[in-house]
Amino acid sequence: MGEVRVRFAPSPTGHLHIGSARTALFNWLFARHHGGTFVLRIEDTDRQRSSEDYLKSILSDLRWIGLNWDEGPEVGGALGPYRQMERLDIYRKYADKLIEAGRAYPCYCTPEELSAGREEAQKAGLPSGYDGRCRELSSAERAQREAEGRRPALRFRVIPGRTMIDDVIRGQVEFDNSLIEDFIIMKSDGIPVYNFAATVDDSLMKITHILRGEEHLSNTPRQIMVYEALGFEKPRFAHMTIILNDDRTKLSKREGATHLADFRERGFLPEALVNFLALLGWAPSADREIVSLAEIVREFNLPDVSAHPAIFNEQKLDWINSQYIKNLTPANLARLSLPFFQRENLLPETPSRADLARLEKLSVIYSERLRTLAQFPKDADWAFRESIEYEPEACAKYLKKDSVPEALLRLAEKLSNVDPFEEAPIEEALRNLAGEMGISAGKLIHPSRVAITGRSVSPGIFEVMAILGKEETIRRLNEARKAVQENA
Repeated sequence: MGEVRVRFAPSPTGHLHIGSARTALFNWLFARHHGGTFVLRIEDTDRQRSSEDYLKSILSDLRWIGLNWDEGPEVGGALGPYRQMERLDIYRKYADKLIEAGRAYPCYCTPEELSAGREEAQKAGLPSGYDGRCRELSSAERAQREAEGRRPALRFRVIPGRTMIDDVIRGQVEFDNSLIEDFIIMKSDGIPVYNFAATVDDSLMKITHILRGEEHLSNTPRQIMVYEALGFEKPRFAHMTIILNDDRTKLSKREGATHLADFRERGFLPEALVNFLALLGWAPSADREIVSLAEIVREFNLPDVSAHPAIFNEQKLDWINSQYIKNLTPANLARLSLPFFQRENLLPETPSRADLARLEKLSVIYSERLRTLAQFPKDADWAFRESIEYEPEACAKYLKKDSVPEALLRLAEKLSNVDPFEEAPIEEALRNLAGEMGISAGKLIHPSRVAITGRSVSPGIFEVMAILGKEETIRRLNEARKAVQENA
């Protein structure tokens, strides 16, 4: 295989969708596997919906998951510019070539006339596509329409026959040209239409392989026609299947959290998300599910991409993410989760050393329990709250008993003499006290857990106490005792 050049060409009309992220990833993997070039092009000809904020969001998301581009915005390159609105003169030049070759012609039809023509065709039981009314206008007829103030669009003249696509993933796909109407390539305002602009760009940017979603398959015959009419060398096409939900409905951009930014906000690690996305239509050797990026790059092969729809299983994504979290060092888990604790107002913008040390200790005991970073502050909020809210059921079951106030008082007194205040000495003190009181250790462990965390379920109570420290542990035991007595 010669030099590989692929492209990802998003429109900045919204945030990066998970399906588009997979497309970007597979292009990037293909380029990296073959030592090729990954081009980022921005298709911003939809001037009403495109925005700089969306563009910044897309670039940020691509960088977050590690998809650095070799040519494109903020990077440059010899074959730019890489934003379509900066390439309008280029499109005009090639549109003129099509006119000169008799493969394009001006169309003066108004939207109302086109709509009326479709309705008439439907009533007559005929195909409702463009009827070609401007295809053979004389010079005089064109002059008359322009005198009326009509600004023409430019249509591509479709030639009868069949268009063949040798798709890397799907194999041979054939289209009947008679079912494709003469399509617009330039709008009346001089802005190119997707099928024309993308074809010109892909050719001039020397793109060798176009890997994209199957929703673009119907665009491909039109683009091949433009390639052939302009004498451009055609690239190889590969159309990936769509991504489906578990219930096999289409993963919609409008349903739930389907943008990359949503998964970022929910605390998924970029390495885990890339691992998950790579498995949506491709599989590594030995049926593995946890695969490093380096391994994916080494094994990725375009013909191995499945022709069957990929299923988006969020439980699987959760599990993959949990495996990556488990492998983080406590320091890294603390660093990555800090913004999530700050978002929940559990830690200040500038945390103290003591706060950071406590967060790192929490990371040690929670790393095996977490599926996302956003889950961490929800599970461990007790560690940073000034006042503890007791779960009603836990309070009723473990605190609202006549013997509890005295038990909490004696435990607080016992713990005040523990030094150093570490797990083993704390456990020894609590079990000794239980023996002295003639009760099981659980009679102290359960109420003290609720008193300190507000919950009936938490990490080991001795770990919890050690993380909080002696002063805070005793304060919470006394606060709970007072609360029980006041509400008795």
